[in-house]
Amino acid sequence: MSSKLSLQSAHLPPTPLQGAVEAAIAAGYRHIDTAHSYKNEVEIGKALISKMKQGIIRREDMFIVSKLWCTFHAPEDITWWFDHMKLSGCLFFMLLLCLQGMEALKASGKVKSIGVSNFSILQLERLLALCRVPPAVHQVELHPYLVQSDMISFCKSKNIALTAYSPFGSPARPPELFRGDTDPKKLLEDPVVAEIAKKHRRSPAQVLLRYHVQQGVSVIPKSDKPFEGACNWHADSRNVNQSCCSCIECSFLYHKRSPKV
Repeated sequence: MSSKLSLQSAHLPPTPLQGAVEAAIAAGYRHIDTAHSYKNEVEIGKALISKMKQGIIRREDMFIVSKLWCTFHAPEDITWWFDHMKLSGCLFFMLLLCLQGMEALKASGKVKSIGVSNFSILQLERLLALCRVPPAVHQVELHPYLVQSDMISFCKSKNIALTAYSPFGSPARPPELFRGDTDPKKLLEDPVVAEIAKKHRRSPAQVLLRYHVQQGVSVIPKSDKPFEGACNWHADSRNVNQSCCSCIECSFLYHKRSPKV
């Protein structure tokens, strides 16, 4: 369960980030998500080193996911970027994108696993037909307002771990990019989610996290507050049972923004 819930570090300011990562590790998180464009690898590395020195974790206990920016896709760029990231203290990575360069890193033993992000099922099928090393993980936007049942089933059939970013919706996305009546900023206030949360004495955020974990999907919620991170960890609770998760699934299965393929 520890690798099913991750800390999303996008757009978090450096000063509280190291403390947030350390608090998340203390609360039981073993999966930290970052990217070259987030410019916070150094702070994450410091947090990992601090907790290793305290004897709280070993490096092999942690899953650190990072992503290359789109201007770093050449094989020589990948090698440079990996060396840069190693200097930050993060040491080993699951890397997303750039098939041949990533396969070379995997073959060299420098990384544990490679994966992709924001692929469609068709793109995954094409990738699987070409790759020597199948992706270990696929990271996509996934939440009740963006139900991706077909993607979940496909990844399970191919033994690809699925990670959901924006598990609470996409409140930072400009409203003009959305169509339909449902406000994407209000998923945490949705009546279906709120009713289940009230029934089980949980927060709406915990209900939504549990909904993903129940489907075998790992999640990367974002928090720079240690208390919120600790609360997220309790998404592990069995109090939000399968019937409640099924209720959420049925309520949003035909949501107009759910992908058709």
